[in-house]
Amino acid sequence: MTPVIRNFLNVIRRYKLAVALNILGLSIAFAAFMVIMIQLDYDLSFDKCHKDHDRIFRIELYVPHFSTAKIPILPRPLAERFFESSPDIVAGAITNHSLSAIGGSEEYFHVETDGGARNFFKEKTLVVTPEFFDVFSFEFVEGSADVYISPENVFIPLSLARKIFGNEPAVGKQIVHSYFGIQTVLAVYRDFPRNTIIENCLYFAMHPEERRDNWGQWDFNAFIRVNDASNAPMIVDNFLRNFDFTPVFGSDFKLEESGFSMYLTALTDIHFLPDIQYDYAPKASKQTLMILFAIAIVIITIAAINFTNFSTALTPMRIKNINTQRVLGARKSHLRAAIAFEAVVVSLLAYIVAILFVLLFNDTPLARLVEADLSLSAQPLIIGGTALVALLAGAIAGMYPAFYITSFAPALVLKGSFGLSPKGRKLRNTLIAIQYVASFALIIGASFMYLQNHFMQNSHLGYDRENLITVDIGRIFESRDVFTNQIKAYSGVNDVTYSASQLSSADGYSRWSSQYKGEKITHTVIPVHYSFLDVMDIEITEGRGFRQEDANKASGTWVFNETARKQFNLELNTSIEGWASGEIVGFIPDINYASFRIAVEPMAFFIRGTEQRRAGMSPQIAHIKLNDGANLRATMSFIDATLADFNVEYPFEVRFFDDVLQRLYEKEIALNSLITLFSLIAIFISIVGVFGLVVFDSESRRKEIGIRKVLGASTTGIIIMFNKGYIKILLICFVLAAPLAWYAITRWLENFAYKTPMYWWVYVLAFVAIGVITVATVTFQNWRVANDNPVNAIKNE
Repeated sequence: MTPVIRNFLNVIRRYKLAVALNILGLSIAFAAFMVIMIQLDYDLSFDKCHKDHDRIFRIELYVPHFSTAKIPILPRPLAERFFESSPDIVAGAITNHSLSAIGGSEEYFHVETDGGARNFFKEKTLVVTPEFFDVFSFEFVEGSADVYISPENVFIPLSLARKIFGNEPAVGKQIVHSYFGIQTVLAVYRDFPRNTIIENCLYFAMHPEERRDNWGQWDFNAFIRVNDASNAPMIVDNFLRNFDFTPVFGSDFKLEESGFSMYLTALTDIHFLPDIQYDYAPKASKQTLMILFAIAIVIITIAAINFTNFSTALTPMRIKNINTQRVLGARKSHLRAAIAFEAVVVSLLAYIVAILFVLLFNDTPLARLVEADLSLSAQPLIIGGTALVALLAGAIAGMYPAFYITSFAPALVLKGSFGLSPKGRKLRNTLIAIQYVASFALIIGASFMYLQNHFMQNSHLGYDRENLITVDIGRIFESRDVFTNQIKAYSGVNDVTYSASQLSSADGYSRWSSQYKGEKITHTVIPVHYSFLDVMDIEITEGRGFRQEDANKASGTWVFNETARKQFNLELNTSIEGWASGEIVGFIPDINYASFRIAVEPMAFFIRGTEQRRAGMSPQIAHIKLNDGANLRATMSFIDATLADFNVEYPFEVRFFDDVLQRLYEKEIALNSLITLFSLIAIFISIVGVFGLVVFDSESRRKEIGIRKVLGASTTGIIIMFNKGYIKILLICFVLAAPLAWYAITRWLENFAYKTPMYWWVYVLAFVAIGVITVATVTFQNWRVANDNPVNAIKNE
């Protein structure tokens, strides 16, 4: 085996660049495969950290007059009646949806030091019933699992306890929450992994009587743990048959005619649940994960094909030496084993380099695109599994050249006249075609994903978002008018207005039910300041916008969108009845007030009347409109300083509106960036494969090229001859890849209510990009061969 290995090392020294490129391509493929599989494992194992994850369910409803999709919110008394409806329900818990979803909303709190100073922290907060800790698996490191959380106490995660109190015991210490006031730490629980909807929040107890008998406030999420998962459908059927829904929907409600449905969604399905509103649990698209998985397989496949093609491309330089060994008595099986062993060694070397790449990747800003823990100690199965993949890839890649090189009669080879079979050429062309199909599909897919994200972040939303800064001034709301005057006095500020919710920051907003002409209507509502429509430059299609005198009326004032107008047959100067009564004074176009994932639904802006001020949230999100050409940094500093004048301790979060959109589509942007990155990697590896095939063709046809040169063929003519063959392969592969990419991206776009057009030029661009790279590679390699002395080529053959 020694002469074989010596020959292999000589070939490596001769073709350093080609060998380095192939090892680099294989290493990058293994590294990309590991990173993708780590992310897939993160998503596919979502919520499986809980002991009884397969027996935990969330209650969801479909209420036709309330929404166009399922919703995970319901009134508290309905949830409690459901908990009591079956002995198969082991435990039931309620969370307060109005403070955001299961992940909690970020709220400020402070801890006072011995010297009287205040250290502020911003952490997620969630209000739950005590049974929450019976449904989900909490591991307490301080305090006891048997302690009963009350409205005066809080449970905190271990990481936060260490951040606030260091190594001192946290139980018994006090924090001052911005909403709940002084709270005593009752227990400390071990942090959950990141891939669960149960985040590491400050957990506060819901008051035992909070809206306990209020059937009209749909502000709660409900979870149950059952004794056997197979009983879930029976539990729902039993409840629907026996429960009286009159308190929820009125005396005229008939279940069979209503379209109302109730569901129990498994905890592990929530992460992937499409077509659901008012659900802020972390989401992942199964289509996107399938695309990522397909890319992982494509990358490994392409790398293996490249490695095989490259090993085969070295055949002309090795075949005489190896077959000389056969003439001298070496057994064919030993030679094949030696050649295959070489490939395995190279593949394992590439795997070791790949691990280094993963470690380096983890220390770069790109690591933020991956939600999972990329440390090697946290992923032993994936790291070990990839080693087996590398071993298998090396073995497969080495088998073909091993059998091919030793398949010729030694005498024929030693005469210098062996042929490259048409069957072998067809196989190599097929392998390279697979790479081209994958490259075309990846470029097209990644391009449309980029265009969709660009579309969501840059499309006109129906209001003016340019030069806009937002900040929640809830802590100084009582001084809102003074704050407004001070801000407007600054030369860089054009105007200031307020709303109760930040536009375009979520998939859904608060929905209210009221009466219109005797009929119940339900729609999204955003209470605003009377100047809101003018400052945000929202068009009025009919009627008028808000006026200052509207804020002084006893009842409210409504401006609805066109969808609400059509769906409810609303008319100008008519009244909405109920607790939020008021006059309809105008209509606006269907602005994109929520994300592009959700279709525009009936919504309204609302000015509260003087008799309605206590109900619901007040408009406390400031929207500060800057003048064109304003010094952004100086204006931001002025706003920060002004806020500090009112409350120096509170850490207000001042943001540009573009940052709001960035956060809204953070998941899509990260996944698109990952897919783009790995698509580029796959394309790079494909080009390495093209290089390997071109080397093979040019080396194996060196004698033919020499003869053509002797007979008068030009270098240009030879280059064109080679390029024609590859362009033909390119065209066939493009015809195959384009429909596959179209189908995959169409399915992915189903996750969005508003989507980018399927531009034809993206397909052309993909073809041109791959075509240019291929032609450049073919031209460069064959130009070198064609410019060699033809006499040497003929003599050597």
